Amino acid sequence: MRWLIRFIKIFFTLIFALAMGVIGIYFAYDLIRQQTHVMDIEEYTPKSTLKVPETIVRRAKYPFIDVHNHQFDMPIKDLSKLVHEMDALNMAFMVNLSGFRGLYLKKSLANVRENAPNRFGLFLNVDFELIDDADFAEQNEKLIADAVAQGVIGLKVYKSLGLTDKDRDGNRIAIDDPRLDPIWAACGKHKIPVLIHSAEPSSFWDPKDKFNERWLELRQKPGRYRDPEKVPSFESILAEQHAVFKKHSNTTFINAHLGWMGNDLDRLGEHLDLYPNVMTEIGAVLAELGRQPKRARQFFVKYQDRILFGKDSYKVNEYHTYFRVLETEDEYFDYYRKRHAHWKMYGLGLPDTVLQKLYYQNALALFPSIDEQLFNEK
Repeated sequence: MRWLIRFIKIFFTLIFALAMGVIGIYFAYDLIRQQTHVMDIEEYTPKSTLKVPETIVRRAKYPFIDVHNHQFDMPIKDLSKLVHEMDALNMAFMVNLSGFRGLYLKKSLANVRENAPNRFGLFLNVDFELIDDADFAEQNEKLIADAVAQGVIGLKVYKSLGLTDKDRDGNRIAIDDPRLDPIWAACGKHKIPVLIHSAEPSSFWDPKDKFNERWLELRQKPGRYRDPEKVPSFESILAEQHAVFKKHSNTTFINAHLGWMGNDLDRLGEHLDLYPNVMTEIGAVLAELGRQPKRARQFFVKYQDRILFGKDSYKVNEYHTYFRVLETEDEYFDYYRKRHAHWKMYGLGLPDTVLQKLYYQNALALFPSIDEQLFNEK
């Protein structure tokens, strides 16, 4: 018994000594950092001394349609509060891409119909991992037809298709798998667009080193790294997506997030030239545009009929940065999320005619069920 008591005393003494040592190292490290002025990149947030005009824009110049939004609690959401926030932003209509299906979709549609029938549209979501079911095509053709009859205005495809979705045998489901053709064809038949998110920023496939401009994001969100040894390449995923666009020319596709080509607008322009059935949107990629204002402005003017306004995650004050980049000619201002852009933003100063198309006219052409009276500019 004595040996056990002695062992416990020694054990806890060692634990205490180790803890004190760790604390001591931590405080010593912190003291050294202070004395040598060393800091972590996440702490470095310098305040600019540059004196340039600053335009605060909390309300869009024209009423707009957000074609890329996610409201995951739509079946039970208090829409009156959301509508109040939308009115303050001048958001006339929101497209909730997370409509799901079944009872969730039914409840969401009912909430919209009863509380804000002309302010929201819902997209359907399909379960691609049921691809091996014998009646997969028929069930999804019926799902799409029924959803459209109930008021659904599009199909949203998440990035999991092509990346992580697997069939019954554990094989990755390619975006251009021919078993999915009936889904794309059904959307074309019922004249609803497919908003499709494929791949991720190409830097997520690059080495996590000092040369990777997404290094901070990969540090903060390590799960976003795409190991080239384990997942298909960025280019192969895009090739699968583009093959679907080519094969289903009678279906309208919205290539989400500028198709992850916002860092190469020449390539994106060639992409839109090649696929006339493809639109694109700017959700979560504003940082790419705000760092190349001259080239981005040229692109928006040239492809003004092909670009839609989208935001992605919903946070009211983040829209203000969108408005400032799109509407003003301000220089050298912050983006709202450091890990997406450690660089500064510059305003594009888009012409009014281009802004009107981006904000609502292009979307109205795509979604004829939206009430045009919402866009009587005052």
